[in-house]
Amino acid sequence: MIVHQQVLEVATSGHGSMHDLTDRVQQVVQSSGVKQGTATVFHIGSTAAVGTIEFEPGLQQDLPREMDRLFPPGEHYAHHQTWHDHNGHSHLQATLLGPSLVVPVEQGRLVLGTWQQVFLLECDVRPRQRRVHVTVMGVGDQ
Repeated sequence: MIVHQQVLEVATSGHGSMHDLTDRVQQVVQSSGVKQGTATVFHIGSTAAVGTIEFEPGLQQDLPREMDRLFPPGEHYAHHQTWHDHNGHSHLQATLLGPSLVVPVEQGRLVLGTWQQVFLLECDVRPRQRRVHVTVMGVGDQ
């Protein structure tokens, strides 16, 4: 069994910015030598999220807008009383979407649909330098 880990650095521009990680995650899979297995993508932190989406301009607007509709910035959140950083909505948005994703690997490639890409969504109120751990596990050529 092969276990390969790599950290991806992602500089975000602030709340609502989305980043397509698909090619970078695929590069990690290729460098791992895994032919059959899984790739786990995990964001370190509590105010950004990862997932899959059709990474196109309309959905890049729709997802952050709808997250703001569910958990609006500017509302009063009890979190603000603890840290006074006014990003309670950021934590809730990231929690709803989640910090991780597992994608199957077959023949050394991520198993994704034609219109399915791996993304990171910045939910925090300011630009951040994000760290995304990619762990690829499985078997190589026998």
